[in-house]
Amino acid sequence: MDIKIKNRLEARAKIFKALAHPSRVLIVEELADGERCVCDLTEKVGADISTVSKHLSVMKNAGLVLDEKRANQVFYRLRMPCILKFFDCVETVLEDLKNE
Repeated sequence: MDIKIKNRLEARAKIFKALAHPSRVLIVEELADGERCVCDLTEKVGADISTVSKHLSVMKNAGLVLDEKRANQVFYRLRMPCILKFFDCVETVLEDLKNE
């Protein structure tokens, strides 16, 4: 396998791995409506701040979200809102499977 192709495939896999947790999928869904502070996401996910921060760190390292510190709060937003199209595709597959 060509090294450029291998690197591209590994980068894609990193994004999929970053989405491979229900809490992270929920975070993406929440960020679809706009930026959120960690405190809001913590409440939605139902986990402590350190757990949600770790999820956000994984997502940031994969390039899914951007963060911005304001005073003593950190706000996150989707870096690649096109991921929502992928979520729509997943929902279509789930509906098809349900109807089989």
